[in-house]
Amino acid sequence: MGCVLGQHDETRRKERAIYYLSKKFTDCEARYSLSRSYVVPWFGQLVDYATEENPPMDHVWKLSFDRASNSISNGIGAVLVSPSGDHYPFASKLDFDCTNNMAEYEACIMGIRAAIERKIKVLKVYGDSVLVIYQLKGEWETRDPKLISYRRMVLELMDEFDDITFCYLPRDENQMADALATLASMIRVNKLEDMRSIQMSISETPAHCYNIEEEEKDDHPWYLNISQYVKNREYPDQATENDKKALRRVAINYVLDGEILYKKGKD
Repeated sequence: MGCVLGQHDETRRKERAIYYLSKKFTDCEARYSLSRSYVVPWFGQLVDYATEENPPMDHVWKLSFDRASNSISNGIGAVLVSPSGDHYPFASKLDFDCTNNMAEYEACIMGIRAAIERKIKVLKVYGDSVLVIYQLKGEWETRDPKLISYRRMVLELMDEFDDITFCYLPRDENQMADALATLASMIRVNKLEDMRSIQMSISETPAHCYNIEEEEKDDHPWYLNISQYVKNREYPDQATENDKKALRRVAINYVLDGEILYKKGKD
């Protein structure tokens, strides 16, 4: 699209161009609204407060968002946290060119829309982008033409809430949203295939400990195979070629002095 500001001369028969303005939309911008492909879908159980006309203030939901960029693509992540502390993650791979600040707004909008779909009415939004957070708080001016429309969209979405606030969160405290965004940016996805929900648990004990029988335990030190190889160039019984190669690679860092095995130091 283009336009020109002109001025007639005194005869009003000739025009003089004063100012030109032109803009060519890139292919990505032209198909912007259709270019989003979700990687990690919604999962989990939410408490439905939609039946309450005035949800109490202790029913405040929290939303954190972040973006990640690398040589492969851009990814965004968002996490909704219920009043009881349940976490509901989202992630999206951005299939179009965008700046870091555009990606931050994309992440914020994705999370806010998810909250609206679930009829959440009281929301605190946390992000580690100083620029985006303070623009949405109204404390910083938005001058970048690419971001003006983004900010306007967020302001329109805010009308869906009884109360919504924006807070800055240091990056090291925004780890889950950052991890989701990194996952989305790194993974290669076939758009025709469904991506199942990713569920994460915490293991407090190693899985292998339940499979060790008492009779399998022995009194040999952990370095026995290394010591025997350094001393006699002997391999363990039933060692495969890969086992032998790994043992040689490890043993090169050790030296035997009598019966005492030492690991070589930098000196």
